[in-house]
Amino acid sequence: MTDDDTHGGDGTHPTDAGTDAGDARTDGVPGGEGPPAFRADGGSAAGADEVALDPWGSSTVGDYRKLFEEFGIGAFDDVLPEVPAPHYLMRRGVIFGHRDYGRVARAMREDETGPDEPADAAVLSGFMPTGDPHIGHKMVFDEIIWHQERGADAFGLIADLEAHAARGLSWDEIDEHTRSYLLSLLALGFDPGDGELYRQSTNREVQDLAFELGTRANFSELSAIYDFDGETEVSYMQSVVTQMADILYPQLEKPRPTVIPVGPDQDPHMRLARDLAARMRFFKVTEGYASFEVDDAERELLARAYEALEAAHDEASPVRCADAAGWLREHEPASDAREGVVESLDAAGKEPLRPRVRFLDRNATDEAFEALIGAIDGEKRVFEGHIDTFDMDRDAAEALAREVEVEHGGYGFQPPSSVYHRFMTGLTGGKMSSSVPASHISLLDDPETGYDKVKSATTGGRETAEKQRELGGEADECPVYELYAYLLAGDDDEFATEVYEECVGGERLCGDCKEQAARLMEAFLEEHQEKREEAEELLDELDFELESPRTD
Repeated sequence: MTDDDTHGGDGTHPTDAGTDAGDARTDGVPGGEGPPAFRADGGSAAGADEVALDPWGSSTVGDYRKLFEEFGIGAFDDVLPEVPAPHYLMRRGVIFGHRDYGRVARAMREDETGPDEPADAAVLSGFMPTGDPHIGHKMVFDEIIWHQERGADAFGLIADLEAHAARGLSWDEIDEHTRSYLLSLLALGFDPGDGELYRQSTNREVQDLAFELGTRANFSELSAIYDFDGETEVSYMQSVVTQMADILYPQLEKPRPTVIPVGPDQDPHMRLARDLAARMRFFKVTEGYASFEVDDAERELLARAYEALEAAHDEASPVRCADAAGWLREHEPASDAREGVVESLDAAGKEPLRPRVRFLDRNATDEAFEALIGAIDGEKRVFEGHIDTFDMDRDAAEALAREVEVEHGGYGFQPPSSVYHRFMTGLTGGKMSSSVPASHISLLDDPETGYDKVKSATTGGRETAEKQRELGGEADECPVYELYAYLLAGDDDEFATEVYEECVGGERLCGDCKEQAARLMEAFLEEHQEKREEAEELLDELDFELESPRTD
């Protein structure tokens, strides 16, 4: 969650959202008509770097495909059919990836019973107040508001502790920008009566949670993730743990699916938050086959062995661990996983090999462990550090473990989900930079200034009008087309498609295209700033500390 000098690193608290102008798909919106989507499997903006996920750096992502391969981010296309009435940023591939978003989509889909029946889900994002909000931030604002409109509890936060620790801003500067971010969020439709706005420095619950999470993290881990060293200020490290608390804050009331809209550079925050959520749990639920614990690779081998052997055995003559060891030696190639699991099987000898769900004691109190034993129906076996059940599937076991944990004072956190949006190309080409005014449009720019910036923007046009008509424009490499796809076309897929097809077909020339985009931008800024003025009174009525009590 940062607002760096180039694209504002959208993170845990996304602060900027642009996108690299990826190669465009021509197959339209999955399942229907729509504009070509930005590819989630490749494509890059001019000057894009190789994959480097640095939450406070200035890197872009040169190849989004590598995020799937290297970091386990899933393609959003895979979950898109599960999303009720998806936002146009989802339909057009601007939101290109996710972690575990299916559980959030499922919560919204299952609770589609009307506006008075909120979804059992939450959305949170935040903003580091280091400058004016701009069109990149608007994407994140829109994502929060879209989820809120679909019944999710919405949280918007000002990451002021991070701005002070990581960027060195004074509290007066932070206060000035804080007001501006909140006005734009409210002007775009955030409902404060049905959501929560807060700043890190005045939210005691977040700070208390950060303290507890800090007991599960250490310097070596933060150094490995964030490249901290002996010169790193303690407050800087503390701001990371505070971000983890922000991510999990919506679950303090109750465990529930929670999505954090982020840029891909912020994924290290999401991975750490998911790890910490698991470490805070009383119980870990896994699947097993014998009394000993195995890793995922070993579990796969056990599953294959059991499937191969079970047909030849019955209740009177069950599959034994020794049988599985022999089968693996004969049928599976040598590997570390095979050798490890065979060693465990040999030690277990005649113990029956049976599928079971296992509750591992991670941090449970004695009372919680005993309560879980009593809550498990059917056949079970109790060991010193875990409980095996033979009559329960994993989903039911997860729900039971969470229920017992919460009843006995635990958090019961669900792993937080995330969606990832592309970085926006700067209007001058290459990276969007807060320090280069011509490369971005601030939501506070005069409408005439916005008009002029679009008119001066780099395009994906050919060298001459004749070549443009003959070869067509390169909309996939055009910052101006991005403006249409990300903002100016709004929810109108037909219009976005029309602009794209006219461009690549040679019918649309850059001068006319930029004039239309400039007029639309001018109108957007004029309307937005009118709504910001209307939001002034609403903001002043909110229970929000616009002036920090802290001093530099």
